[in-house]
Amino acid sequence: MCLLDAVVSWDATHIECRTATHRNAGNPLRSHGRLGCACGVEYAGQAMAVHAALASSGASGAGYLVGLRSTILHVARLDDIEADLLIGAERLSGDAAAVMYEFSVRDETRFYLRGRATVLLDATLARASARLTS
Repeated sequence: MCLLDAVVSWDATHIECRTATHRNAGNPLRSHGRLGCACGVEYAGQAMAVHAALASSGASGAGYLVGLRSTILHVARLDDIEADLLIGAERLSGDAAAVMYEFSVRDETRFYLRGRATVLLDATLARASARLTS
């Protein structure tokens, strides 16, 4: 399931993507005919995954969303928004094992969802790092 239509810009720490899939009646995240704002976390997760792949020269691998913090939903649903959505993510910290991103889902004038996410990139490295620090 790919929800993003395009990467607008990216660099070593940021990515911005654009999509119109939130208006699609066949969107796989819709439930009871609507797309709740919390589904924006999946959009942000996909932007983070694209950023991680681009920033690591195309290396691919599974990433696991392991935590959300300071997540604020500013609207109840996304499917009734007429404008295309802009999904932004900024890498705040991390290493080869895990990263923290700040993310947002918005349009040109208004935020719909914001928060921070921790993504586990390599469970083996994370376990080894935890053993070294304990």
